[in-house]
Order: sequence, then structure tokens, then C-alpha cells
Amino acid sequence: MEKKLIHLEVNGTRHAVHCDSRKLLSDALREDCRLTGTHVGCEHGVCGACTVQIDGQLARACLTFAVQAQETCITTIEGMAAGARLSALQQAFHECHALQCGFCTPGIVMTFDAYLRENPQPCAVEVREVLSGNLCRCTGYQNIVRAVLLAAERLRGEAANV
Repeated sequence: MEKKLIHLEVNGTRHAVHCDSRKLLSDALREDCRLTGTHVGCEHGVCGACTVQIDGQLARACLTFAVQAQETCITTIEGMAAGARLSALQQAFHECHALQCGFCTPGIVMTFDAYLRENPQPCAVEVREVLSGNLCRCTGYQNIVRAVLLAAERLRGEAANV
């Protein structure tokens, strides 16, 4: 199969990628862009580990062809921090011990980054509902819920230690 040259804008950086039309975005990000934070778990879009944002909308990178993402703005977990400073959500995950092995964490962080922009004041029930689209085998989810609620407070400026 003939390879095409496509351009992907990932975390504000333009990448030229030679790939066939069947190459998955998850593979292009990991192999061609050298951004390994997007994890591939189930390869069926069920686990959420490969979640990225395309033009601000959530997408499963294991179900998206790289050619579909041309001329879009892709954000991965590597684009969440500002240099060495973690995002509010990443910092809350750290403080609340909301990760263990970390395999699912990038997809969860990407999911809640988008969610909190749309819903800045979630309750625990809403967080659990959104979290149902991401599988974690280590944490038991309680600390993830706490971290998301803490990040939401901080993003609204309500936490004492903002």
C-alpha cells in the first residue's frame, strides 16, 4: 500500500507523517510523533486508555485513522502540563493518589480535562458516570473521583490551597 504524507498538529507542534491510510492515530502518535503517553489497551475503544482530544473533542485514538486527524488540533497527555508545571487536574491526581500503575491515567486525565471545561461544577455521581467510560484495574476509582472534584474546585478558585 502506498504511503501518504500527512501533517498532524499535536500539542501545538506540526508533525509530518508518512503512513498508509489504515494507520491508527494511536500508532502515529506513539511511533511517528514519539509521544508515548497515549496508551493502547483494548484496541476496541472500550477501555479509554487511548483517549485524546481532537479539536477539543474526545476521541479514541485506537479507533481513529491518522489520516482523519489531518488539519485538526490534537491534544495528548503530553500537552497538558505547562513545562514542568502540572495542570490542575494532574496535580490533583498526584495529591489524591489517584493513580497506581498509571496505564489508564492519561486517558482519564484527557477525559476529565474536556469534561471540566463543559461542566465546571460536577458532583461525585456525575464524575462516576463520566468515569464509566474509562477502565482502571488498580485504583478502585475512589481517589480518581476525589481528584476530579478537587481539580474542579481549584479550577473554580474555591479550594483553600489553589
